[in-house]
Amino acid sequence: MQRRNFLSNLWKGAVTLIAAAGAWTTWDLLRPVSAGATGKVRTVSPDAVPEGTVIEIRAARAYLVKIDDQITAISEKCTHLGCRVPYCDSSSKFECPCHGSVFNRLGEYEAGPAPRGLDRYAVEVGEDGLLYIDTDSLDDGPAPGVDTLNEPPTGPSCTEGSH
Repeated sequence: MQRRNFLSNLWKGAVTLIAAAGAWTTWDLLRPVSAGATGKVRTVSPDAVPEGTVIEIRAARAYLVKIDDQITAISEKCTHLGCRVPYCDSSSKFECPCHGSVFNRLGEYEAGPAPRGLDRYAVEVGEDGLLYIDTDSLDDGPAPGVDTLNEPPTGPSCTEGSH
């Protein structure tokens, strides 16, 4: 094999690997969340959810949010087309990377094409003192216009310009 062919093949292989890694990462972020319920998912102690924070619970495909000592379980599935909606630490908002819907820390609708806020699961404290998210009990998210937090973004958006 000539040097030129070897370098050409090496370059093509490197580009293919980079493209595959980018596609894998993008798919992992944007893949639609399965609608299948998993029942009651054991999570953490209520004390492990600090006030004003958002904790992702991957097993339930949900987030736990504690505001004013009230813990809410929010679905990570966008109500627009079902993309996974990550929480953006810099803006303190849930931001859908697919079409730009934005939700506050309670999952209430703020902007974008979503028809309502993020859906919510029932959450309860079990006999063992841990929180359980009931993924079989899903309530529709709040209608647009409900904004109990009324908080401006705390910093830059994580998805601005990506949709």
